[in-house]
Amino acid sequence: MTFDKIIELLKSDDYRSRAIGEYYFVKDKYDKLHSMIIKREAGKLDFKPKCPMEQWKSQASAMGQYLYQLEIKAEIEGYSLDSD
Repeated sequence: MTFDKIIELLKSDDYRSRAIGEYYFVKDKYDKLHSMIIKREAGKLDFKPKCPMEQWKSQASAMGQYLYQLEIKAEIEGYSLDSD
């Protein structure tokens, strides 16, 4: 899903659309952080971070738990988070 589409969903008047936008907004950030963690672990990161790795992992864990809660909410409320 494109960033423009995510922003469009976040600005929607429909709460389900906003919830889907919120999910994909957080998922995009989570995926990017996860990728940086993998690169850092592999010694392939192109900059020297100031934050310790445990901070990044803790943040990724919290984001993953939040995504999980959003997925449960979507299931309960009956809307799909598929990006199609």
